[in-house]
Amino acid sequence: MIATLSVRQKLGQLLMVGVNPASADAAAAVVRTGAVGGIFLGGTATDLLTENGLGPVRAAANLPLAVAVDEEGGRVQRIDAVDGKIPSPRTMSRTMNPDQVRDLARTRGRALRARGVTMDFAPVVDITDQPDGAVIGDRSFGSDPAVVATYALAFAQGLREAGILPVVKHFPGHGRTSGDSHRGPVTTPPLAQLRTLDLLPYRAIQPTRPTAVMIGHLDVPDLTGGRPASLAPATYRLLRTEYAFTGPAITDDLGGMRAVTTRHPLPEAVLLALTAGADIAFWSSGDRLPEVITTLEQAFTSGRLPLARVDEALHRTLRAKSICSGS
Repeated sequence: MIATLSVRQKLGQLLMVGVNPASADAAAAVVRTGAVGGIFLGGTATDLLTENGLGPVRAAANLPLAVAVDEEGGRVQRIDAVDGKIPSPRTMSRTMNPDQVRDLARTRGRALRARGVTMDFAPVVDITDQPDGAVIGDRSFGSDPAVVATYALAFAQGLREAGILPVVKHFPGHGRTSGDSHRGPVTTPPLAQLRTLDLLPYRAIQPTRPTAVMIGHLDVPDLTGGRPASLAPATYRLLRTEYAFTGPAITDDLGGMRAVTTRHPLPEAVLLALTAGADIAFWSSGDRLPEVITTLEQAFTSGRLPLARVDEALHRTLRAKSICSGS
């Protein structure tokens, strides 16, 4: 399949962009003109999630289209208006056993799949004891890495059983950072400390495959050299070698989080992420897509974005989509 794609098609498959969740025509136009590999449905509108709203959008794609949402539970969920609410991860770990969480995630995954979703940016595997309303807070299963790993694994397994690709986040750990990466640059504890706590769930989550990992915009002392982890090659080497992860790596939002936007314009951030080792560059607004693609084409022509890096990312993303896509 990869051999039949044009350069533009190859590059588009490495992009996931937000689309207007209230307009099938607008979303289809993005898919058609950008040849993107995936779309993200944010906001509260449910037009594309009801009455086969995604049908025309899928029809605009030449290859299987990934459709992603944030469905963690609690204050971060996407289909609560049509399928009811589910509890936060912190509440799940305190009031349910792992089998119950797996059943809940399977049921929720089936509801997502029935509405055309193929990918869920969940579960959160960050370790934290922050108050509920903090940046991670009740989005985490807790402060004990064994508990977090057990419950996150159960949630991910439930999603997989429903045909949804789980995306564990935010590597290498947002639970103990200096602030909120939505608002500005943040720093984690040193890598040696992350290894003893924050990174432990990434070993336990391996039995659930295929799984994707979302890379956070986190400065990690002794690892990222002052860059956000999402743009640092050392982050991806750590994920691929020490944690032996073979699935797709997707960035956190490159266009809507100030940990990145205060340092890099969007096209540059997308290019830096892909050259660093990301397989999917994600931004929730969908803005500046033609400019991003032009930047990537120029980088490909010049050799700054090598063919080998593009094809490596394509293998991972297409393999995952062939299992979890709705086509």
